[in-house]
Amino acid sequence: MKTEFSILQLADPKIARSNDILRACVHCGFCTATCPTYLELGDERDSPRGRIYLMQQMLESGEPAPASTVQHLDRCLSCLSCMTTCPSGVDYMHLVEHGRDYIEETYKRPLLDRLLRTVLGVVLPRPMLFRASLFGAKLAQPAKNLFSGPLKAMLEMAPTKLPPASRLDEKRLHPAGGHRKKRVALMTGCAQKVLAPEINDATIRLLNRHGVEVVIPKAAGCCGALPLHMGKEKDAQGFARANVRAWFREMEGEGLDAIIINTSGCGTTVKDYGELFAHQSDKRLAEQAKKVAKLACDITEFLSRIEMEPPKVTSPLKVAYHSACSLQHGQQIREEPKALLRGAGFDVVDIPESHICCGSAGTYNLLQPELSARLKARKIRNISKTAPDLVAAGNIGCIAQIASGMELPVVHTVELLDWATGGPKPAALS
Repeated sequence: MKTEFSILQLADPKIARSNDILRACVHCGFCTATCPTYLELGDERDSPRGRIYLMQQMLESGEPAPASTVQHLDRCLSCLSCMTTCPSGVDYMHLVEHGRDYIEETYKRPLLDRLLRTVLGVVLPRPMLFRASLFGAKLAQPAKNLFSGPLKAMLEMAPTKLPPASRLDEKRLHPAGGHRKKRVALMTGCAQKVLAPEINDATIRLLNRHGVEVVIPKAAGCCGALPLHMGKEKDAQGFARANVRAWFREMEGEGLDAIIINTSGCGTTVKDYGELFAHQSDKRLAEQAKKVAKLACDITEFLSRIEMEPPKVTSPLKVAYHSACSLQHGQQIREEPKALLRGAGFDVVDIPESHICCGSAGTYNLLQPELSARLKARKIRNISKTAPDLVAAGNIGCIAQIASGMELPVVHTVELLDWATGGPKPAALS
């Protein structure tokens, strides 16, 4: 793609990077075949190629983002399926992040939209606030039909029953069972520890059972993905900075073999911390962020590197494995979770159109509820074709999204692996 940025514009490191990304695009259109929003809407402007054109025009102009461009970038899921498909290696992830950051700086959204995004940016990354908000949403659910759009979607997505906080989260150190083979830090996340604390519990038990000591630094929290996807890069850096410092202290102390992440949306962001801080004046922080990013590891990625115990419980259950976009496209991890489940004795089946997003995508199902609902229905139809006993996934957003649309149990991959090797049966299967 030909670009026409001025020399002054190219002095900005973000513009220079986006210029390189734009120039890599050859307009081939392969990305349109795997873009969920283009498949649903059929609008070129809602395809990666179309959005790339819109971002080029927006960034080159130096003017405030046009409302039409904002609309089409807001509809992007950031599922990154286009990056898996692209034969030219276009780095769409960092381009769309720059585009959203530019929108946040130059475009004034309608008041209700601004308020909603502010509330989501404040509440979701903070477990105590999130838990309190879910109690409030539960009280308001009987009146949900009085609302529409994002407000109604928020009430519909709120669970009718909240599990109690995990007691394991209160402990900083979880010793390995028997001889310690490895030492890892576990990212317990923000929304996940409120919605499904059993996922972290299963992760800790499973790792301890396999000789892995687990440490949970109290200063670590939200990965920053939620604000980052809303164009709030500075807020995202604030969360990421706290994590980098907390984990780096552990690395300098007793050392870490890995930073385990069991929410793939978070994993994709943490693995990109080096880029998030690449243009910071604090060079020491930038170097620490790079080292942290290299240690970041999805739980299934880590388990694939160690010798797993043979299953103690054999189950004939047929598991439809949903590959979260952030795992298969963002981290290029596809076969490891399925291989682990099969090794644990489960009958694993692939879902048709497995590369197509379920419509969760962080806050997408709250900010774009109509399009999200269409993608959820599409995903559920494809899951139903496999006639499974349950669904397994590696991302809390996907789990909540799919579970809200079907009666089948939807569990985290690690819960099944924990059960198979001696842990309790997942509550969703009871």
